[in-house]
Amino acid sequence: MENGIKRGLQSLTAVMAIVLIVMTLFSCNKAQREELKAGHADSLIFAAGAVMQYDRLIALVDSFEATGDINKLDAYRWRGAYYYHQNQYRTAEVCFRNALDYEVKTNFDQLVYNKVVRRLSELLVVRGDYDGALQIAVPAIERMDNTGIGSDIDYAILYNNIGVCQLNLGQEKEANESFQKARDKYANRCKTDSTSRGFQEAVLGTVYTSMAYINTRRYEESIYWIDRTETLLDQYRQRSDARKQYFDEYQGRIEIMRATAMQGLGRNKEAYEAYKRFKNTAFSETGVGRVHGNGYLVSAQRYKEAAENYRYLDKAMQEQGLEPTLDVIQLYMLPKYRANYEAHRGDSARQMGMRILSLLDSAITTQKQSASAELATIYHTNEKEAEIGRQHAKMSKMQMIGGLIALGLIIIFLLFYTLHKRKAAQRLRMAHEKLEEAHQKLKGAYDQLEETTQAKERIESELRIARNIQMSMVPNTFPTREGLDMYASMTPAREVGGDLYGYVMIDDKLYFCVGDVSGKGVPASLFMAQATRLFRILATQHMMPAEIATRMNSVLTESNEQGMFITMFIGLVNLNSGRMDYCNAGHNPPVLGVDGDDHFMEMESNAPIGLWPDLEYAGEYVDNIRQKLLLVYTDGLNEAENLQQEQFGEERLLNILNNRHFNSCRELVEHLNEQVANHRNGAEPNDDLTMMCLMVL
Repeated sequence: MENGIKRGLQSLTAVMAIVLIVMTLFSCNKAQREELKAGHADSLIFAAGAVMQYDRLIALVDSFEATGDINKLDAYRWRGAYYYHQNQYRTAEVCFRNALDYEVKTNFDQLVYNKVVRRLSELLVVRGDYDGALQIAVPAIERMDNTGIGSDIDYAILYNNIGVCQLNLGQEKEANESFQKARDKYANRCKTDSTSRGFQEAVLGTVYTSMAYINTRRYEESIYWIDRTETLLDQYRQRSDARKQYFDEYQGRIEIMRATAMQGLGRNKEAYEAYKRFKNTAFSETGVGRVHGNGYLVSAQRYKEAAENYRYLDKAMQEQGLEPTLDVIQLYMLPKYRANYEAHRGDSARQMGMRILSLLDSAITTQKQSASAELATIYHTNEKEAEIGRQHAKMSKMQMIGGLIALGLIIIFLLFYTLHKRKAAQRLRMAHEKLEEAHQKLKGAYDQLEETTQAKERIESELRIARNIQMSMVPNTFPTREGLDMYASMTPAREVGGDLYGYVMIDDKLYFCVGDVSGKGVPASLFMAQATRLFRILATQHMMPAEIATRMNSVLTESNEQGMFITMFIGLVNLNSGRMDYCNAGHNPPVLGVDGDDHFMEMESNAPIGLWPDLEYAGEYVDNIRQKLLLVYTDGLNEAENLQQEQFGEERLLNILNNRHFNSCRELVEHLNEQVANHRNGAEPNDDLTMMCLMVL
């Protein structure tokens, strides 16, 4: 009875654990599905906006929010964009602020958040609410830094908006830093974007920066940004996919900004020259261009020309889709009245004054109606939000009912599974007895395997110790003498190897050697140790390289029953004169040369050391190796193979040395080690690899 209760509790615990796992997996998959749906819905909404089908855009937003394909944050973002394009800026601002009230939960939400903050800060800057714009933009930058989610264009636009605010608030130093950060982000966007769009965005951003300095009468600073704009426009022109229709317009904007800035600095002649260049553009003949040109003309007190340009004001307003609102009357119509008045065109000034008076009443009425319409729109939006909320609640209820049904089915299935498991337990008990008998047999085999494993580990430990001893026999520090650069490395193919290198410094003479013992493993390492000891002893006796090779051969051929031998390059350099005496005993010819002219040395062919007794080795010399790089290596370099058994090769070695400059011998050796590893591409080393590089300066 007690065992039955325990089994029941265990089954119930298993049921609850599986239920929790299923619910967790369902939650994760649901989040991924929701993010994919939001991305697809966003692309459809964006496509409608791209072709200016704004009624379709807002209909899609309402539909996707009702079905849960987009969340409230994204819905408010698109509603704000819709009202922005309808010139209902206050309503757009309300929508963007509502979007920021919602929690950012996913990476996709963060991307939406970035776009909302960009547009909202722009609205506040245009309205002159610089404190409000900073309160939105600065935390957005910090948020992007913390999450790591934010594009270069997100950063650039926000830094630009922050700079405009700081400039208008008198924070000139901070504004300059913000504009410089925006410039860096635009530059990075140009580097990473395969299209020319990055340059177009950078040109537009620097135009806004230049205008910010001009509007705040900081003309000297504006010149820097105007020059920057012109440089970016020139780079944009070089792009094959650039939109050529922008060249004339932006060149015109650059010249009229320069003219206005120069006039403000009192550099009237330069201002006039810039204005003439502006007049040479087709942009200057458009309605918008003529109105822009008046900034310079009015500051230069050329009121007649300004008044003439203002004849095209209606055309410019039509091109930009401007209605005669209070803002338009202030920004465009009143300056037109002033220009005519200052130009002593009394009739035109009176006519413009009468027109302003007639438009003021309707503009004020329109402003009130617009405000009422915006309030009505906001109320309508809130009502729509409530309806969508009710639909979401209904859908959540249905999802909960479905989830409970699924949970009930899972529990029923697990209960049936538990009953079946109890019956199977009896069969398993019988099988367990047979398994116990087999276990005893396996235990005996395991004990034997453990003994074998321990013996293998002892051998591996001894080999590691042997490797450490062998590596300690070759120097790991090199002379620090002025006028000498030297470095070497050795990489055994197995735990221990047969390569060697060494050096002995005696006054102004440097003995050095590189060798390769036949075979690999422990026998080769023992032969290597004996050869290393002999080289050091003979070098300290001031012998020439050929005599060292002859003496080593005499010793190593004695009792050499296994027929082992070693190829060696032995050198002696006089550090004062640069002369190098050497003996090559069957070794790979070293590389000698200067940057771009490295080549293999031609030399006598001596036999390897240790094969035949009573040999006399021939020595050679090079008059002067100063300023020449000497690389001595074993065939583990040129014969290194990849998985396809293709060798690294001598031609590849020379190409590397002739086509790259190295600042030190160590840099060269480490680079070649890296190149060999890349060539092997996962293949096991087929031989020990040793390299020594030196240069007498």
